[in-house]
Amino acid sequence: MDRLRLGLGALTGLGGGVVIVPLLTSVCGVDIRYAIGASLVSVIATSSGAASTYIKQGFTNLRLGMFLEVATTIGAFVGAMLATVVSVKVLTVVLAIALLYSAYLSQQPRPEWSDEQPADPLATQLHLNGACPTPDGLSAYQIHSVPVGFGIMMVAGILSGLLGIGSGALKVLALDQAMKLPFKVSTTTSTFMIGVTAAVSAGVYLARGYIDPGLSMPVMLGVFPGALLGAKVLVGAKVPVLRTLFSLVLVAMAFKMVYTNLSGGL
Repeated sequence: MDRLRLGLGALTGLGGGVVIVPLLTSVCGVDIRYAIGASLVSVIATSSGAASTYIKQGFTNLRLGMFLEVATTIGAFVGAMLATVVSVKVLTVVLAIALLYSAYLSQQPRPEWSDEQPADPLATQLHLNGACPTPDGLSAYQIHSVPVGFGIMMVAGILSGLLGIGSGALKVLALDQAMKLPFKVSTTTSTFMIGVTAAVSAGVYLARGYIDPGLSMPVMLGVFPGALLGAKVLVGAKVPVLRTLFSLVLVAMAFKMVYTNLSGGL
């Protein structure tokens, strides 16, 4: 079951950390700080397992991902530093609301190729526009609203450091809804980015002694095969199916987080 959930994480660009933290705390009784540490390690494994496949297939926008990682890295460091002073329970409710709104937005009709408007001048200057495989061959796409996407990525990084997740939901939201990328490019670029975001947060948790190898290794070994499976499935998946799956996972995650919050799991 864990491998299936993390396969969905790789398939939808969410990472899977938001599943692991509640699972370890509410089911296994693990201290929240060590659960977050193990979650961050697993998110790195998910990203590493799937991202290499997506890059070979030509879906991931590497240049855009590395540019946006500046925002997520700064945010992740700030979030990890604030983790001891900010109420995690309040944050989980806020994140749950954001997930439900993201699920709603992902189901709103939008052309897969939004080229009716010119690309963001900043995207053109930084050479962030790209192309991805389609049944008809490579198709170019334009990137929009770079500053807005950059800001959302910083918020995603902060949440990653605070909650021990990859914040893939917000990353996909920024790439898909704000920057108007094709959905498969959004999910694969998100998967590429979450590993770097989680690595920054994991460094802070490691320095504080909250990463237990005896806990992190089994979790990582469980998620890695699921990440590879998700990467293989994405190539032939239909975009409407991916959007529906993405929305369902977001709704499930939101209700799970609220339930865990109210039951005292976080």
